[in-house]
Amino acid sequence: MLDMTNQFEKPFSQACENNKTAILNVLLSAFSNSRKVLEIGSGTGQHAVHFARHLPHLMWQTADQYEYHPGIKQWINEYPSANLMPPLTLKLPETGLPDTEFDAVFSANTAHIMQRSEATWMMQAIAKRLPKNGVFCQYGPFTFDGEFTSQSNADFHAHLVQSGYGGYRDISELKSWAKPLKLDEVIDMPANNHLLVWRKS
Repeated sequence: MLDMTNQFEKPFSQACENNKTAILNVLLSAFSNSRKVLEIGSGTGQHAVHFARHLPHLMWQTADQYEYHPGIKQWINEYPSANLMPPLTLKLPETGLPDTEFDAVFSANTAHIMQRSEATWMMQAIAKRLPKNGVFCQYGPFTFDGEFTSQSNADFHAHLVQSGYGGYRDISELKSWAKPLKLDEVIDMPANNHLLVWRKS
């Protein structure tokens, strides 16, 4: 969860610090031919400033709900990059995806927060908007054929559902929503998470 207890300090996510290097190692390859990335759910902004700095060949467009914009801007202001763009307002499905052009999408820890209908809309919208050869890198915890990868994941899923969130999404349902995207890679990540690399051929 995000620590936003002090409005005068940047929001901070320890999970972002823990996983940013592992994710970047995948993005260096997955986004090697990309030119503009839309980040859905930029959160604190920590991922954006780290990835943009190490992927200078592309433009990184942050986007999230308006209440997260001040924190994202704080991170961008402290760690600016010429290829890092200030946040667009994004609340799915209400706002829709932004009109800006993009050939890649990144999203971390969003699908299990969304309700099922919202996650469905997101996957379908990305699949529709990505151009041919576009790439979608999706990070987070998932289930495989209805099975959790750890007891801690099962416990966290139960906590999410009890708290009113959508809970973990299964790889099989994501595949059904994401057509015509093809799931090319499922990569093990820290803390029982995975990074899914989707491509539009």
